[in-house]
Amino acid sequence: MAATADQDLESKIQHNVHQDVYDEKAGINTSKADAIEAENAEFNMTVLEAVRAYPMASFWAFVMSCTIIMESYDVFLIGNFLALPRFIEDFGVQSPKGGMVVEAKWQSALQVSGQLGALIGVFLAGPLTSRIGYRWATLTGLMLLNVFIFAMYFAKSLPVMFVSQLLEGIPWGIFIANAPAYCSEIVPLRLRAPATQMLQMFWAIGSIIVGAVTYHYNDINAEEAYRIPIALQWMFPTPLAILIFLAPESPWWLVRKGRTEDAAKSVERLGKKSAVHSTETVAMMKRVIELEKSEKKPNHIELFKGTDLRRTLIVCGVYAAQNLTGNLIANQAVYFFRQAGMNTETAFALGLITSALQMIFVMLSWVLTTYFGRRSIYLWGSAGNCIMLIALGIAASVGASKAASNAQASLGLIVSVLFTLGPAPASWVIIGETSAIRLRPLTTGMGRATYYIVEIPCIFLASYMLNKDAANLGGKCGYVWGGTAFVCLAVAWWGLPEMKGRSYREIDIMFKRRIPARKWKKTEISINDDE
Repeated sequence: MAATADQDLESKIQHNVHQDVYDEKAGINTSKADAIEAENAEFNMTVLEAVRAYPMASFWAFVMSCTIIMESYDVFLIGNFLALPRFIEDFGVQSPKGGMVVEAKWQSALQVSGQLGALIGVFLAGPLTSRIGYRWATLTGLMLLNVFIFAMYFAKSLPVMFVSQLLEGIPWGIFIANAPAYCSEIVPLRLRAPATQMLQMFWAIGSIIVGAVTYHYNDINAEEAYRIPIALQWMFPTPLAILIFLAPESPWWLVRKGRTEDAAKSVERLGKKSAVHSTETVAMMKRVIELEKSEKKPNHIELFKGTDLRRTLIVCGVYAAQNLTGNLIANQAVYFFRQAGMNTETAFALGLITSALQMIFVMLSWVLTTYFGRRSIYLWGSAGNCIMLIALGIAASVGASKAASNAQASLGLIVSVLFTLGPAPASWVIIGETSAIRLRPLTTGMGRATYYIVEIPCIFLASYMLNKDAANLGGKCGYVWGGTAFVCLAVAWWGLPEMKGRSYREIDIMFKRRIPARKWKKTEISINDDE
């Protein structure tokens, strides 16, 4: 009898350890033991092992990141048009100080029009993606963009160009909300940093394409100087739509929808069958989603309740800070170089060089963020940019001379490039990791909405500061952006946690335990913890 009782007790203990749940429809054993094994496997992988195990996940993250080229292309295109002689001649007015100039109000309006549309797009993206998935939401945006490019190409006035940019911005909002979330969900833990940082690399690639095109056409005295660069936007949507149609849906999204069998198939498409155990991986996903389980459908109100409020504030803060730590100088690089005293050809050449260096430095940031963490790179990069922005202001304050102009141009280039080594790429990783799985499409959408809400007044301010018919500060704008960068640095030091090497389960638990940001790195979470 005693032996039988001991056996029964041991059987109960084993049952509690494994917490076996059998999904009859999918035929998948979603035990806690499987979940633990999958999580440990991700912890024990090196970066190279993860790439070899999940080659197609890396490829599909690459494809989704390509959607960012389209927003980048158009943002830099408008900035370059403001320095393009033929565009100024066709759409500018006579300046009291001599020469033609696009009025400051239209400079600002054209640069915020796309952002206004994207602001609409990011609010549409969350509910749309939660309902139909990342693939179909992105495909919808790509097809809409194909149509909206027509309006910009045939625009004959600044108001029409403004409206066309606003319409184009709606699909951008869908892309920018979905891309970091999708990339962070389809790759294993060790690849989250490089997969999400590819977004910044493609932002740089978009600016390189624009820089090369506008540099080639800047001395052509015909409408083609700006019509052809506009038409080249059609290069991207259709080929990307074909690839996105063929891509697997995020397995995390499928598990959230209860489609565990489809999630297992998606995992198998993302990795090598010999290296990936889809049953265990799906069990790990289900374990995390059970931690976040709620009877309510995901909605924006939840983003501002309980521990999700802290996560939302981090995502929104990191997004907002991108506009306050040097990003606007990077986006207006060619125009900035012109205001610093460079001739048109030199300004376009420097803009192209800046974009090329940005891409190189983004790739360098993959190594830094993967091995040194997100918080560290973000803080050190922000501190470096803050110092360089103040130095830019000082260089502009010493008087007008060739040396001062060269110093401003050099420091402007350094600020633009340094931004892509630290704060910018680290931001994408932080955004992808911070949000709860259940609320991820909504959180990334809200974060990007904050980016646009902050960017729009900042664009007006930047145009006012640089325009010769307005404040005409030139490089002295470095004082303004240096001050805002310092505030962002202080807030990040206080509230930004280090999530390097953390599974989504650990991140959930640490937010629920309300662990202070500066203690995350030293906090240990047991592999058996569920709460």
